Amino acid sequence: MRTLNRIQSRQVDQVAISQFGFTGLVLMENAGRGVTDVLCNLGATSPVTICCGKGNNGGDGFVIARHLFLRGIDVRVLVWGDPACLQGDARTNFQILRHVGIQIVERAEKQEETVIDFLADATWIVDALLGTGFQGVPRAPFDAAIELINRQSAPILAVDLPSGLDCDTGDCPGAAVRARATCTFVAFKPGLLQKGGQKMAGQLHVVDIGIPNTLVDAALASNTT
Repeated sequence: MRTLNRIQSRQVDQVAISQFGFTGLVLMENAGRGVTDVLCNLGATSPVTICCGKGNNGGDGFVIARHLFLRGIDVRVLVWGDPACLQGDARTNFQILRHVGIQIVERAEKQEETVIDFLADATWIVDALLGTGFQGVPRAPFDAAIELINRQSAPILAVDLPSGLDCDTGDCPGAAVRARATCTFVAFKPGLLQKGGQKMAGQLHVVDIGIPNTLVDAALASNTT
């Protein structure tokens, strides 16, 4: 079973872009569409609530929202933090989403009543708050967001790994999402295969985002830790 740690995952993306000619937008698009496929195969119906952070994990969430919408599923997007802080590919996909017609709640941490309503009646909740780059303990507003998500009855699908879970160790020193399913990209992450990680991640799905296996093999051969 192939696994990519935090550094190797970053290396794979960087080499795909710098040497293979991919763009970050293509990789994010493939990731979001792949997660959408899994959600639909799991029987997701309207409405789906997608919880997004300010990094590329949130950008994946914006793509997922668009593709669910295109498949006729009612979607609501909750953005924790100031969207003005979004950068790069995540910012591009957020701007696209604003034109699609999906209901977006910006600065979700300041709109608790609406957020609770959108989470409470969701058939699925998508966790796209924190990605593989996260380490340590989730800080505000993400700690409160994670606790709020975990209190809901709807199943949760985590994007790449449950927010609050350490990619490499599987440790959860603070708040962490308890997912029904996790869609991780390219290869398993070591933390997902640890006992604690398995408990938080639920059913694991590896989503292909178009990166050739030779590139992944090269990252594994580098034995980067």
